[in-house]
Amino acid sequence: MSSAATAIRHDGINSIALVTDAWAPQVNGVVTTLEHVVAQLGEMGHRVSVISPGDFRTVPCPTYPSIRLAVFPGAAVARRLRELLPDAVHIATEGPLGHAARAFCRAQAWPFTTSFHTRFPEYVRARAPVPLHWSYAYLRRFHGPAARTLVATKTVSDRLAARGFRNLTRWMRGVDTGLFRPVGKHALDLPRPISLFVGRVAVEKNIEAFLDLDLPGSKVVIGDGPDLGKLRARYADVTFCGQLRGETLASHISAADVFVFPSRTDTFGLVMLEAMACGIPVAAYPVPGPLDVVAPGISGVLHEDLASAVHAALTLDPEPCIAYASSFSWRATAEMFRAALAPVPRA
Repeated sequence: MSSAATAIRHDGINSIALVTDAWAPQVNGVVTTLEHVVAQLGEMGHRVSVISPGDFRTVPCPTYPSIRLAVFPGAAVARRLRELLPDAVHIATEGPLGHAARAFCRAQAWPFTTSFHTRFPEYVRARAPVPLHWSYAYLRRFHGPAARTLVATKTVSDRLAARGFRNLTRWMRGVDTGLFRPVGKHALDLPRPISLFVGRVAVEKNIEAFLDLDLPGSKVVIGDGPDLGKLRARYADVTFCGQLRGETLASHISAADVFVFPSRTDTFGLVMLEAMACGIPVAAYPVPGPLDVVAPGISGVLHEDLASAVHAALTLDPEPCIAYASSFSWRATAEMFRAALAPVPRA
């Protein structure tokens, strides 16, 4: 009997309801993670039903029109969960769908799990003077009833615990080494060395800390977001490629010489693993995310002087970067997710 079948028989978890406000066509680390986990769970023998914004009437998220939010989804989410009668419910996000699923599970006395993907309080504070403790109090209340809250890194878990979060469980990430791999430098015909950023072009990513650096060679930004037009106008010497996907994205990452990750607000930073898998070392600040993802001196350099980190990272050997990234697998990510689920009791 397969290990998956043994796991299903042991605790009765076969069907899983995944409720998420972040799903395709959105492009971000949360969506990438959930898509890979759903695919791996399917290969393990589980049936996963995704409840996402595509099932509902939506409106654009303020400041992020590409992100759609479900409008008053409570009754529809409750109806869908009643129809599914899943063996476990996981609520991935704190948006309208997450709140609706949380309310239904609590009313039915169904245990559920949640995950903490985004340092939402820091994102809000980057736009408005909202005290961090207010936002964290809201998140603590949201995640409080969960049987377990899945967190990507030890650093973020420790900081959440210090803010009163409980029942925290580690949940690692993976990388698709079949897609993200060294394929040469042909995709970018620019003066070298090429310093690259990939991600959402928005204030919370702290991109200007990278763009303002005095670096040799060229700077390249891949991604879309609310600040793209403003930054294109302000930094005429930077190559902005817009949003890329699949093999095109992988070939552009492979063509760089160093990957610069200026964010101070990420919980993980999946793109850093993708860069390492392509043999590109990372330069970043010593903050949550990079502290847990980058192996200093092996796959990247962490320093409060980001320019110093870039110069040092350029001297690193690509091969250890590739080897380090290969230790992060999506199958292991899915197995950790599966182990954390809370079975819904049946009468």
